Amino acid sequence: MNLTTEFDTVELILHSKAETRGVDAFALSLIKTEKQLRKLFTYLIFQFPCFSYADIPSLRSTLATNNKVYFDGFEQGINRLIPYPTNELIGNDYQHLRSRLSQAIDYRNKIFHGQLTTDELERDELITLVNDLRKWCEMLANSALARVGYDGFKRNSFQKSADTKISNIYITQIKNIEDYAVFIKQHVQRQRIT
Repeated sequence: MNLTTEFDTVELILHSKAETRGVDAFALSLIKTEKQLRKLFTYLIFQFPCFSYADIPSLRSTLATNNKVYFDGFEQGINRLIPYPTNELIGNDYQHLRSRLSQAIDYRNKIFHGQLTTDELERDELITLVNDLRKWCEMLANSALARVGYDGFKRNSFQKSADTKISNIYITQIKNIEDYAVFIKQHVQRQRIT
């Protein structure tokens, strides 16, 4: 799996004659964008030498049982793990694409709850968002593959890098599953606004 094959379904939808192709391609693209970041995060965590293939169920469970983890948190988690923050991985287009991604998440939340957006979205605007989401994914995939050896699209994120010492460059070190749970709670899960 790579970026092209991951977005094959989106392309099929966009080239269909379905009246809902804009919103359908938009929703699927956003899901793929969020999934890529989550998979990149779990790949980075799995590189710690304390984790082996036997730990995958515990790693998955630790993340799955926390229902306060969203896109922003995965981005923050990556930024707390590696010395290449996502704005550096994405490059010069980061501010524009991150703004578009935040806008897409807001639209999705409204659409998924059957609400109207204040922007009266047309198909063309949704397709423009699809293109921006794909560009984000492409830039992140290319840079992450070059820097950490994983693009966020390969099927299994729980795989070890050929560079067995990659976690030595990490900003934060994790020594066990308990540290991982604390890391998620402190840096990845959405914090309560008081």
